[in-house]
Amino acid sequence: MTAPLMPKATAVWLIDNTTLSFEQIGEFCNLHPLEVQAIADGEIAVGMVGHDPVASGQLTLEEIERCQADPSAKLGLSPPTHEGKFKKRAKYTPVSLRQAKPNGIAWLLKEVPEISDSDIIRMIGTTRNTIQGIRLKTHQKINEIKPASPVHLGLCTVDELNELLKKYNL
Repeated sequence: MTAPLMPKATAVWLIDNTTLSFEQIGEFCNLHPLEVQAIADGEIAVGMVGHDPVASGQLTLEEIERCQADPSAKLGLSPPTHEGKFKKRAKYTPVSLRQAKPNGIAWLLKEVPEISDSDIIRMIGTTRNTIQGIRLKTHQKINEIKPASPVHLGLCTVDELNELLKKYNL
């Protein structure tokens, strides 16, 4: 069985807020019942702030109430509520490569004219205004922009570029 997040802090909260037995708390938190008893006696984890497993979605109140009613019952972690999909964070581009982004955008627009702004944003990590400025030739440094492959500029990998080109049948 997997342990909850911050098992000792969770044990502190369960000791303070429920009437569960030391065995039930110990089994849920992957702690020995004597360790749970030592936490309850104030010998271990003195001053530790309890972690609420209900607020973090690891337990439900119904599960706690069920186990309080039956001392032989075992607490079980709640299934994750997320779909497993997390929002991707923006790709960090070193300062030395930031000036190269317009060149990579220009190359993509030249090689794949029908490419969408969202694909360029995903590939290079830029803004719509920059893409539109280069597409409409109104970018403030349009005279300095020389199309270059984003792979050679270090803005993406060959696999990412090949996947994008495959999407547009190139």
